[in-house]
Amino acid sequence: MNNFNNQLKRSLTNRHIQLIAIGGAIGTGLFMGSGKTISLAGPSILLVYTIIGFILFFVMRAMGELLLSNLNYKSFVDFTTDLLGPMAGFFMGWTYWFCWIVTGCADLIAISGYVEYLFPNMIAPWIPALTCIILFLCLNLLTVKLFGETEFWFAIVKIIAIIFLIAIGILFIFNYFKSPSGVTASLSNIWNDGGFFPTGFTGFVAGFQIAAFAFVGVELVGTTAAETKNPEKTLPKAINAIPIRVILFYVLSLAIIMSVMPWRTIDPDKSPFIVLFSFTGITSAFSITYFVVLTSAASSANSGIFSTSRMLYGLSLSKKAPIFFRKLSKASVPSYGLTFSCICLLPSVLILYFGNENIMYAFTLVTSAATLLFIFIWSMILISYISFRKRKPELHRRSNYKVPGGLISIYLSLLFFLFLIIAFWFKEDTKQAIIFTPLWFVLLRICYFIIPKKIKKQWNSYF
Repeated sequence: MNNFNNQLKRSLTNRHIQLIAIGGAIGTGLFMGSGKTISLAGPSILLVYTIIGFILFFVMRAMGELLLSNLNYKSFVDFTTDLLGPMAGFFMGWTYWFCWIVTGCADLIAISGYVEYLFPNMIAPWIPALTCIILFLCLNLLTVKLFGETEFWFAIVKIIAIIFLIAIGILFIFNYFKSPSGVTASLSNIWNDGGFFPTGFTGFVAGFQIAAFAFVGVELVGTTAAETKNPEKTLPKAINAIPIRVILFYVLSLAIIMSVMPWRTIDPDKSPFIVLFSFTGITSAFSITYFVVLTSAASSANSGIFSTSRMLYGLSLSKKAPIFFRKLSKASVPSYGLTFSCICLLPSVLILYFGNENIMYAFTLVTSAATLLFIFIWSMILISYISFRKRKPELHRRSNYKVPGGLISIYLSLLFFLFLIIAFWFKEDTKQAIIFTPLWFVLLRICYFIIPKKIKKQWNSYF
C-alpha cells in the first residue's frame, strides 16, 4: 500500500556511494566519444579532460558543502530553492529530470547498437531498448539497495576494463609493440607528431564540446544524499577522490592509447578502447570490450532512471510536481516517479522501431542539448553556493568541508562554463543545440506561470 508518510531510507552504504561516484565519473562518452575528441584536439585532449575534471571537482565540493550544511536538503534542488528562490528550484529540478530523460534515450539507442554488433541481424533493435527499460524499472522498484548493488557491479566492470587497458598498454610500450600501421609503441608518440597542440587553438577548444558530455553524471552522488548512510563521512570521501579518478581513468588511459596508437591513426568513428583491446591478439577481446561499453551505457541509463525518480519525489514534496509522485512503495521507493520516467524513455523505442536515417544526427543533437542542460545544472549549483556565502556566512564558518580556493574557484568555474557555451556556438551540430535548448526553458516558464500563487507561497516555507 502506498502512503505519504514514509521517507526515503538511508540504505546506500559507503561502498555503494564510492562506486556510484566512480560510475558517474566514467561516462559512456569516455568509451565511445574519446576517438572523436582525440581527432579534434590531438594530444591536447589530455589537458581538456584534466581542466573539465578539476572544474567539476569545484562544483562537487560546492555541492558537498551545501548538502552537509543542512541535512534536510535531499538534493541540490532543495538548496537551490532555499538559497535562490522557488522559481530557480523549479527550473533546476525539472531541468535535471529532463537531462536524464534525454541522456537515457541516447543511452538506450547506443545499447541497441552494441547489441546489434554482438548479435548481428538476430534481434530487432527496439527489443534491447524496451527490455532495458522494463529491467531497470523492476530493479529500481524493489529496493534502493538493489540499485546501489547494480551500480556497484556496473562500475566494477568499467574499472577492471580501464585498469586492464592501462596494463596492456604499458606492456606494449615496454615491449616496443608495433601497431598494424607499423608504428612502435612509445610515450613519445604523444608529442612527436605536431607537438602537444597539433590542431591549434581551435582544435583544442573543439575538444571541450564533446569531452564535456563524458562527465555527465558526475553530480549524481548529490541525488543520493537522502538515502546515504552517514553522509557527513561518505559524501566528502566520494567527492575528494574525483581528481584522482580523472587522472587515472581519463588522462592516463588516453595517454596510453595515444602511445600505442599515434593520434592521427585513431578513427573518430570508433572507440579507441575497442581497437586497442583488439591488438592483444585475444580473439574474443573485441566482443568483450563491446560488452564493457554496453554495460557502461546500461549503467548510465540505470542511473538516469534512479535520479529522475528521486528528483520527481523531491519536487513533489516541495509541491513543484504533482502530489502523487511523493507516494512511496512498501520498500520506500518512489514507484510512481520511476514508472513515469520509464514511460518518458519510450520514444527511444519508437525511434528504433520505425527507424530513421537521421538517427545519428538526432543522437548528436540530443547529447549536445543534454550537455548544455547539465552546464545549467552545474552553474546553478555554483550560483547557489555564492548565495550561501552571502546569506548564511555562519554556516560556512562552521563547515568542515569548505570549497578549496573559496569564491575565486567558484567564479573561475562559472567563467569556464561561459567559455564552453561560446565554444558550442562554433560547431554546427552543437550550435543547433544552443538554438533549440532555450525552448525547454520557455516551456518551464509557461508551466511556472500557471501554477497557483498559493502553492508558490508554500515553496518558500518548505525549509
